[in-house]
Amino acid sequence: MENRIAQSLKILTETDKEACETVRLLENEPITNKKRLFIESYGCQMNFADSEIVASVMREAGFATTSDAENADLVFLNTCAIRDNAEQRVRTRLKQLNVYKKKRPGMLIGVLGCMAERLKAKLLEEEKMVDIVTGPDAYRDLPRLVEEAETGQKGVNVFLSREETYADISPVRLNSNGITALISIMRGCDNMCSFCVVPYTRGRERSRDPESILKEAQDLFDNGYKEVTLLGQNVDSYKYANPENKNEIVSFAKLLERVALISPELRVRFSTSHPKDITDEVLYTIKKYDNICKYIHLPAQSGNTRVLEIMNRTYTREWYLERIDSIRRILGDECGISHDMIAGFCTETEEEHQDSLSLLEYVRFDFGYMFSYSERPGTPAAKKFTDDIPADIKQRRLAEIIEVQQRISTERNKKLIGTIQKVLVEGTSKRSDQDFSGRSDQNKVVIFPRENFKKGDYVNVLITDTTSATLRGKAVVEEEIIQLA
Repeated sequence: MENRIAQSLKILTETDKEACETVRLLENEPITNKKRLFIESYGCQMNFADSEIVASVMREAGFATTSDAENADLVFLNTCAIRDNAEQRVRTRLKQLNVYKKKRPGMLIGVLGCMAERLKAKLLEEEKMVDIVTGPDAYRDLPRLVEEAETGQKGVNVFLSREETYADISPVRLNSNGITALISIMRGCDNMCSFCVVPYTRGRERSRDPESILKEAQDLFDNGYKEVTLLGQNVDSYKYANPENKNEIVSFAKLLERVALISPELRVRFSTSHPKDITDEVLYTIKKYDNICKYIHLPAQSGNTRVLEIMNRTYTREWYLERIDSIRRILGDECGISHDMIAGFCTETEEEHQDSLSLLEYVRFDFGYMFSYSERPGTPAAKKFTDDIPADIKQRRLAEIIEVQQRISTERNKKLIGTIQKVLVEGTSKRSDQDFSGRSDQNKVVIFPRENFKKGDYVNVLITDTTSATLRGKAVVEEEIIQLA
């Protein structure tokens, strides 16, 4: 059993590229007459987008980015606090960075993001090598905090704002493939799920001015980007009221349409959706435009209504399945759907765990981000409930969830053999420079021989083989498509 669990968890780590344990570095910029800034980002796509804002702020302050932490003048760790494992990885990394700092006493180390917001000044007491602690809403203040730290003081700003959206800051695209980009359209969360720290580390929801979003998307397209992902902790709850005319409301569906209208050659994705906000209006907008990807990330968290209630998810199992049925009815079975699932939440019974497995079987998700419950201090769940599921039971339940999802993912992918998928080329395959890698409309990774194609091309690929995580195929031309049809 232990070997099977370990193997399943290894599979999860390889496929779950955007989970909390993911680390993203940045690329080198010309350093001449500038100080060197190293940023290491942990966690969700919002963190990666935030690091691009931080890089922009610090560029104005005279810093250039580097991928060499050991010789950097300023090191920022942009952190995640959603699971304890993510925080422990940051603490381990700080110990490694302290070795560099002892060799170069002038080096400054800052902890940014959700972990900084959760622990605040306490982090400075626990991690003596840290000079700067900054929450997600205080990145404009970083140059001042750095100046403060350079004098030997500690720089702290963990103020949470009800207005900050960084709408006027043009992000520095870090480690970019030049084809896909993230656009943050809203910040914060009002949902107050009992297990989640996000409302406490990122504050209340506020939506960005739509004109600034459209300008950013247009600029990206004008500079050769072919795909944008609209980001928010709860992206579908985007709602912008014109301050000069409160009756003029831009909903998420309207924003999605306006971004899609920039060009049919610009693909549009979005993440993450809360089930209560994925309205039929949004679904019909997706259906209307070919360049809005037919893929929805719709976290379930549990398949049991009682567990969903104590999670404060604000929907029942039946409500969730009704939204799934609507997606299938409006967008068809080919629409890609992914999920989040938590194993072993407080008081979860074996029968309730079976409800999560049966939900996977009903929905037939394309893939999922699956975790065992990790109690986070300060959350309603930590205050109200006992984390009473033993670790070995959590791990066994998680392994069962992963096993079911792996099988369904393989089955879903095998159904695509013999079909033609439109793939946006993002770069060379990690395993062979003779192959290109890109993603289909449904967010599936597709590998195919590179031939004479280039990054940024849309290529029709005939799928010939598949695993649970990847599709393989060969490019086909229009004449072959007609023959296959």
